[in-house]
Parts: sequence; C-alpha cells; structure tokens
Amino acid sequence: MTKRTHPERVFPALAWPRQWANGGLRGDLLAGLTVALVLIPQALAYAKLAGLPPQVGLYAALLPAVVAALFGSCGQLSTGPVALTSLLVGASILPLAGGSPEQLIPLALLLALLSGLIQLALGVLRLGWLLNLLSMPVLMGFVNAAALIICLTQIPSLFGITLAQGEHLVLGVARMLTDNRSLHAASMAFGLGALGALLLLKRLAPRLPGVPIVVAASIALSALVGFEAGGGEVVGQIPPSLPALSLPPLRPDLAMTLLPAAFVVAMVSFMEAASSAKLISGRTRQAWNQDQELIGQGLGKVAAAFTSGMPVSASFSRSALNYASEARTGLSSLVAAAVVLVALLYLTPLLWHLPKPVLAAVILQAVGGLIDLKVLRRAWRAHRDDGLGAIVTFLATLAFAPNIQNGIFTGLFLTLALMVYRSMRPRVALLGLHPDGTYRDLHRFGLSHPHPQLVIVRFDSPLTFVTAAPFEDGLLRAARAQQDVRVVLVSAAGINEMDATGLYTLAGLIERFHAQGQSIAFCGLKKQVVDAMERDGLWPRIADVAAYRTEQQALDALLPGLPAATLA
Repeated sequence: MTKRTHPERVFPALAWPRQWANGGLRGDLLAGLTVALVLIPQALAYAKLAGLPPQVGLYAALLPAVVAALFGSCGQLSTGPVALTSLLVGASILPLAGGSPEQLIPLALLLALLSGLIQLALGVLRLGWLLNLLSMPVLMGFVNAAALIICLTQIPSLFGITLAQGEHLVLGVARMLTDNRSLHAASMAFGLGALGALLLLKRLAPRLPGVPIVVAASIALSALVGFEAGGGEVVGQIPPSLPALSLPPLRPDLAMTLLPAAFVVAMVSFMEAASSAKLISGRTRQAWNQDQELIGQGLGKVAAAFTSGMPVSASFSRSALNYASEARTGLSSLVAAAVVLVALLYLTPLLWHLPKPVLAAVILQAVGGLIDLKVLRRAWRAHRDDGLGAIVTFLATLAFAPNIQNGIFTGLFLTLALMVYRSMRPRVALLGLHPDGTYRDLHRFGLSHPHPQLVIVRFDSPLTFVTAAPFEDGLLRAARAQQDVRVVLVSAAGINEMDATGLYTLAGLIERFHAQGQSIAFCGLKKQVVDAMERDGLWPRIADVAAYRTEQQALDALLPGLPAATLA
C-alpha cells in the first residue's frame, strides 16, 4: 500500500487518481448508480421517520454526501440519511417543536450543526478515542431497542392510521393494534404487500435492487387504482429545485437544550460509520483513519445544516452495497449524489403517487436486520457487567421512547460506574510455586507459601488513588498470612502505573513494615513505575530489594538473609 502524503491525509480525495490508475473508474460509476437507486426511496423514508418533509431527505443526500466523501478516509462509505440517526433526530426535535411543523426544519438544521461541530472538533483535536467510552454491549443494546422502536413507529403508517401525539410509543401501538376500527384497508394492502415483496426479493433474488423495483411498482399501482383519491396517504408534491441555503437558528438557549441530543447523534452516527469502515477496510486492506473520518462525517453534517438538510451518517447497508458493487473511492458517492440531483430536478412528479405505507415498508425491511437480541445474551456470557449494561440500555431506551437518547445515556453512565467500581476492587492474590515452575494463586491451585517467613503477593492493577486502599489492605493481610512473616514480596508485573497517592501509600507501608520488624520487596517492576519512584525519591530507599525481575530471582536473593532457625 502506498503511503499517503501529508496533503492526502488532510484532503483524502487527492489520493483518488492513484487508485483509479490501479483499478479504473468503472466500479465507482456503477456503484454510484446502484446506490442511488436505493438511496432515493430511503432518503424519502428516513426524512419521514424524522418527522420532516420528504425533500429534506433528498437534500441531505446531495452536498453532505459529497463533502463527507471528499474528506473521509474510507472511500466506500455511503453518507446520507440513515434510520437510526433519523429516529434520534425525530425524538429530539418533535417535543421541542410544540406541534408546529414549521419549527421542525430549523431544529433539525441546528441539530445537524451541533452534532457536526462535535464530530469535527473531536477529529481535529485527535480525540476520536473518547468515543470508545461507549462500549459495544451498550451500543448494541441501544441499537436493538432503537430498531424495535423504529419498527413500532412504522406500524401505524403501514396500516394507514395516525398515532396520537404525546402518547407513550409502546403503549400507543399496543392500543392501536387492539382497535381495528381505524385501519385503512388499502393502506394495509400496499404496506403489507410492499413489505412482503421486499422480503421475497431479498430472499429469492438478492442481487436485484428490491427497493427501487417495489417502489416503482407501488407508484404505478397507486396511480392506477387511485389510492390517494380513496383516502390513502401519498408523498405528494416534492419541490423540483435545488436546496436553498439555510441558516440554523443560532439561539444559545435552544443550542443548550439540543446539546445532549447532538452529542448522542454524533456518537451513535459515528459508531455506525466506524462499524462500516472497519468491516470494509478489513476486506480491502486499505487503512482508514478514525479522526479523519470524524472530520469527514462532521463536515457532512455541517454542510447539511447550511443546505436545508438533516443530520446524516454513513449507512451500513448502502456502504455494504457500495463495496459489493466494487466501489474503490468516494467518487461513487459523488455519482450517487448526481443521480439524486437529477431525480430531484426532473423526476419528482413521478414520486407524487408513492404511498406512505410503502415508505414504512422500506424502513421496516431495512431496519429489521438490526434487531439481534442474541448479542445481549453473548454480552451476558462474556461478562455480567457487560450483559447488565446491554440489558439496562435496551430496557431504558424502550422505557424512555420516544426520548431514546436518555436510554443510551443511562447505559453509558452505568457502564462507566461499573468500570470505576471494578477498578476499585483489583485482584490481590497470594502466590505459591506451581508444579509447572511458575508462581500462581495458591488458594486457587492449593499451593503452599514458598517459605514460613516470606509471602508473595501479586497486585493486578495500577497503583493509583483509586486502588491505593485495596493495595494497602492486601499487603497488610499478606503480612498476617503466616505466623512469623518477615518479608512480603510484591509481584509487581501487573502494576503498570503509579501516581502520587500510590507512592505516598507505598512509602507509608514501607515505614510501617520497618517499624514492626518486617520489610517489603518487589520483583517485575516496570520502567514507568521505577521512573515514578525515582522522581519521587523513593527508589534509592528500596532499590536493593526492588530490582528483581522474577519471583525466583527474588527468592534466591532474599531467603539466605532470613534467620537460620526458620530454615529448619
């Protein structure tokens, strides 16, 4: 792989010509056309999911997608409206709009700006690692719950009815399903028929573009049978024009209200983009840069804020389609955006008769694959704390719906609290000589202490203000582990850091042990820990009994110095 120059790292699109020289343009051109056929109906559907007019979804598939492709590091990512981000957008702005449709678009623009600036700042400052605070079990718990909520939000539209505003989502859908008086038969026929056709095409002919085929057939059938005239809801008029330049409402109070939601949008949408990039880069063996991708995705959202769009992200399904269609660079996204532009300028009259129940079916088919409850069980089996975080996030997201951002905050705070709690309870083990020649946990393996007056204790954690108290307690218990302990040998290979509190605690223990006729020795100390001791002035006091590399080396040096009577 050719190493990227500095300009290419800042503006990755400069590397595209070199990739075209190796593989040509055909893959990018065909992939862009293929993705556009899926993107157009999905953009309409996901704008509807966010509670926005359908053209907003198309606007978000234009300049934002181009900007993200030009500045992103993974050429196969397809940026635009996606289901999970759209649901977060709707959950964030609908309560603030006060029932006024005119307020929804300004709120969506501000949310796009804020979430984009958060991602941009993280990328520019090389702080992408902060997103690792969101553990995979929590993310999967949230994704499963959000996917289930998306499906629930589409059931009313699928059946041609309207769910009462302000009603709890899960309870409202359950009440709706038990009251069939308001169901619209033609909407049910179109919605269920489209969903069935999409599932059959995916199963029987997965290579065919099922979404555009079903959408085109539904439009033709809707116009033929007069679905709109019979009371069915259709997309209706979409303005055949370029998106107007827009300015988000720059009100500090509104920005502060939306800031938590913007953080969740930035975090979750980038996790979706990162998942796609990791999978694709693993197969293509092309490196991707987390911080550069944050910059690309952030600039895409900022572009959406000033071009009448909505928050965008990289779509997992469209990115996979892009890769499968042999896209090599972001040119495929530029081609897809060009096709969307042509459709927006010249083909919008053809979309008039598209039934909204069909859009609901498109969303259900796309999102249904995100539901995988087995991951919750796997997280529980791997570690109870991970399983607890995943399950609590899943249940909290459902309970807070439609304010689903509270669900992921619940899971995030819980996992961070559990992480701190675990770090405050490090493992402290007494060691004995195992038959395999290593020193291991004597309680677990039924071993003996190496000597009546010497105890080996292993501390599996950094020695910091969080763990100083458990360290002190562990050494005091080790000093009482046998009747006449003279030396406590600390097996310190697990101590990879020591802060001021740790050094203060250790110095105090050394003085305490000395006063009671005992001593502390060390083996396996790491360089960074020794450096900290040297800076503190502690190292010269213990260097003669702390430079041993292994337990056996320490025993060979320490045992001859113990009273001869104990060796009998």
